Amino acid sequence: MVNWLNRIIAASEKIKSAIRERATAKDIAASPWTSCSCLAGPMLKKDLKANLFVCPSCQKHHRISPQDRFSILFSNNYEIIKTPIPKDDILGFVDTKSYKDRLKSARKNTGLDCSMVVATGALNKINITAIASEFGFLGASVASAEGEAFLAATQHAIENKHPLVVFTAGGGMRMQEGMISLNQMPRTVLAINELKKKKLPYIVVLTDPTAGGITASYAMLGDLHLAEPGATVAFAGKRVIEGTVKEALPIGFQTSEYLRDKGQVDLVVERKDIAKTLETLLSILLKKNKSTIIENEDNESSKLTIQTQQAS
Repeated sequence: MVNWLNRIIAASEKIKSAIRERATAKDIAASPWTSCSCLAGPMLKKDLKANLFVCPSCQKHHRISPQDRFSILFSNNYEIIKTPIPKDDILGFVDTKSYKDRLKSARKNTGLDCSMVVATGALNKINITAIASEFGFLGASVASAEGEAFLAATQHAIENKHPLVVFTAGGGMRMQEGMISLNQMPRTVLAINELKKKKLPYIVVLTDPTAGGITASYAMLGDLHLAEPGATVAFAGKRVIEGTVKEALPIGFQTSEYLRDKGQVDLVVERKDIAKTLETLLSILLKKNKSTIIENEDNESSKLTIQTQQAS
């Protein structure tokens, strides 16, 4: 009886010790192992990376960094474009900690100055400018620095006559910058308008998650909208909508597949096929836009000839 009781006490102490010594976020980051939400079991991080960060069991497309995104897109051959960084925290915002401290922590953890990264590279022989966001940087929320990055990318695309491809991610505008953050929505829209005036393609690739003010601005203004499988694409959250309309929403609501079936997304494309798909679509769009420009130039030339003849 005593031995049985001692074994139970010893086992409970081991459980308590395991709970106390549970791995920290730092331990998990340093571990060579990871797992997927499908609970198929542990897998090596290097194996997940080799599979383009897609779970081999359930095909879930895991969130990836801008650097990994560009490496996959451009086959490791790309150049990062440095973008302006405005002065930090001009509002002096403080919640449970100061905004300056949050920025400092995000920069230390990601190695980035802001959540949005701009790069240039080639898909076969098509030079493009691309944008990708880091969800680990304050949820890839958009603030003044991200707005500057978007405008810098657009300007680079226009100056170099590049198509612009944007991989969206993030929860929306950053509350710590208030109206300054919200002002980035019309700024990105105006920048896209300038791009379209030059007949340069603008393609959006929706990745998980794309929400809030991002969805309400540059994420929905593409000439074409692609999406990764299973990506959450929304404005308001599912629980907020259900609480407002007092109805249960359909299964799969706000997923890329649901939006494709409803016509809001043109194509759902697996990560391994995105580069080739973009190359094909851009070659078609560039050829079409070139024909439009030539046609417009011919029309202008004809008008000028007629006006000259009438004048004489």
